[in-house]
Amino acid sequence: MCDRNAVLSALNGPLDAKVMFIGEAPGRKGADRTRVPFTGDQSGVNLDRFLNSIGLQRQKIFITSAALCNPRTNSGANRRPTPKEIANCSDFLQRTIELVNPRVVVTLGSVALEALKRIHYHEFTLKESAAQVHRWNGRVLVPIYHPSPQVLASHRREAEQLKDYQVVARALMSEMRLSCRRVIEVTPKLGGRLI
Repeated sequence: MCDRNAVLSALNGPLDAKVMFIGEAPGRKGADRTRVPFTGDQSGVNLDRFLNSIGLQRQKIFITSAALCNPRTNSGANRRPTPKEIANCSDFLQRTIELVNPRVVVTLGSVALEALKRIHYHEFTLKESAAQVHRWNGRVLVPIYHPSPQVLASHRREAEQLKDYQVVARALMSEMRLSCRRVIEVTPKLGGRLI
């Protein structure tokens, strides 16, 4: 994958995003072509629909991938990134998480969830942990299924995925309330000034 450009720039989202979505890798017809994560292909269309279902706007979230370049077969088709390719990108993923410092991390599929193990070990599996709120590395983690047409057709239908995004919305809302309480608790100590 060294001969391909990484999809990591200001187009991934704001550095002060409260939520970060982590996918598998840029798609050949999508982000590898558009340079914007989850755009230009059906997975991106599906993600937008799911985000809209909970009122979450793209410009408020940061999106990245476990592998930053598009892995392809010899024929040019998308393929799952190898463990070595994930390992090669894990330092970038760790630094991106540290830089953005999101309160909520949402993994899109098993590859993204597995990639987080290289940063801070966990024992979550997508099958057992999907659409559940977990603590991971001092953050909230919500593993959900990838929005690809293949996953929608075979593993997690649209109605189920829409419910999964409701869990994301509740996790984000809960974290925002907790953050507001911290500000209220600290404010009197600062002589009534807002921080």
